[in-house]
Amino acid sequence: MIIFGSYILWTRQPDYFDGEKYPATIQLVKDSATNQIVPKAFYSIGVDQYSIEVSYPLLNYLANEKVTVIFETEHPSKASVYRFWGYWLHWEELIGSIIAAVLLFQIAVSITNNPTEAAMKEQLDYTPEKKTKYD
Repeated sequence: MIIFGSYILWTRQPDYFDGEKYPATIQLVKDSATNQIVPKAFYSIGVDQYSIEVSYPLLNYLANEKVTVIFETEHPSKASVYRFWGYWLHWEELIGSIIAAVLLFQIAVSITNNPTEAAMKEQLDYTPEKKTKYD
């Protein structure tokens, strides 16, 4: 859990520590390539206007919804909506972590379920040695 938390903290793009947060407004825009309506976040920095596509699994945005975007100052067009699901947690990483945990658990169970005869004899013959209170 600590490793996964550290991984999440240091691998977010745009970077959490160097990024800046700005308010944005969601607008539903018709995509010219697919003729479908997609949500986009529109934000401005000074006189420059930017927009990013914000469609993400299990997230639905409403028109004129207020959100916060995070971006690095060198690349303000490469922003991301600052939310727990979508910025901090990505569905690919979550599924990969669950699969890795289940796989590692199954490996640990398979190793410890069938000990060799020598290992079993060693465990059965084990007698703890007497230790003095102060060494």
